[in-house]
Order: sequence, then C-alpha cells, then structure tokens
Amino acid sequence: MEIQRLYDLDDIEFEDIAIRLVRLAKRIPDHEFFYRINQNNDLKFSRIKDLIFHGFYYDYFFPRFEAYHKFTKTCFTFISNKCSESKQKKIQTELFAEEENIKFLLNNQVDVEYILHSSEQFPDFSVILLPENLVFPIQDYTLSSEEELYQIIQYYE
Repeated sequence: MEIQRLYDLDDIEFEDIAIRLVRLAKRIPDHEFFYRINQNNDLKFSRIKDLIFHGFYYDYFFPRFEAYHKFTKTCFTFISNKCSESKQKKIQTELFAEEENIKFLLNNQVDVEYILHSSEQFPDFSVILLPENLVFPIQDYTLSSEEELYQIIQYYE
C-alpha cells in the first residue's frame, strides 16, 4: 500500500514579508536615534539581543531594537542593515574571498541604516512617528522567500 502525502513541500507557497527601509538624513548613533523616536511616540524602543549572521570566515552582529504597540498589539523591530561588529573565526587563505569584515543584510541597499519589520502579516507602520528632519521617507520593500534576509527574519521571529 502506498503512503499518501498530506502535502508536498514543493507546492507550499511562502508568504512574502513586508518590511520598510529607513535611511537617515545624517549619521547619528543608534541610542540617539531611538531616544528621539521614543520622545515622539508612545512606543518605547529598547535594544534586544543582536541578530547574528554566521559567515564562513566571520560572525556578524547586527543591533536590533524592539517595541510593542499596545493599541494595535503589534511588535515592531528595527534591525541595523550594517553589522556593528564582526568576529573573525577563520583566517582567509584565498586571494579573492568574497567575505569581508563588514556585512550588510541588504547588499544592494547599503545606504539603508535600518530595516523595520513587524510580526504582523499586514503591519501598520504609520503608528511609528519618525523624527522629520532626521529621516528620509521610509521605503516599502517586499522580501521574497528566496532572499537570504527572509530566512534570517523567519528564524529570529
């Protein structure tokens, strides 16, 4: 008797993730940026455990800041696009190794300081008031399941 499969992994469709890209008008430290956000909102962002990306030669650490919006019952997370620290775990012996000591989560968006994410499927990012003269308009961005960042966010969610 043949075993019937309840589902086929190839037929499962993964939902895209809606995120926002945050670019700063001027460079300021993380703590100052989130202090200003916390002043303007009833949200209180605080630093949580770093997102860690394990490369072949380096481990990369990306700061994360999280807050919970009580009215919408939504958790918002800012993830730094650029690693704040990297720890070398292996000496590079190849001449043209593609791994460096600095890493961006979105390699094609190196001008982005933060990735704004929510645990909701259809988040309302408009509840976060960003400092006007400090931030450029935030950009909508959709992550497909094939992208590396998609897998990382799913893991940390």
